Amino acid sequence: MSNTTECDLSSRECGPCQGGIPPLEASAAKVLLSALDPSWALSADHTKLIRKFTFKGFAKAVQMANLIAWLGDSQGHHPDIAFGWGYCKVTYTTHEINGLSDNDFICAAKLDRILAST
Repeated sequence: MSNTTECDLSSRECGPCQGGIPPLEASAAKVLLSALDPSWALSADHTKLIRKFTFKGFAKAVQMANLIAWLGDSQGHHPDIAFGWGYCKVTYTTHEINGLSDNDFICAAKLDRILAST
């Protein structure tokens, strides 16, 4: 897994997660995190992948929340999104396994790729 790059992740598609698999271990999550934009962070317990965006206003925060929601729908993997005036926070986790899976990092890499192209 140490050869995984953002490009590799962003070109993959999320697979269905119905539970029954273990969440990624902290060491594997850290390797995948290194392939993402440096703004991403792991939660202290390594069960969530988090990024906060800041804006000068409300409309841009709503647009970001909508973009993230669209990406979640397109991948069948839906993050938690919080937004308000000047911010949008996305939290990826795989609820079925109470931790992180490849799907969380795939979606984060896809979001990075979209943002890099705008």
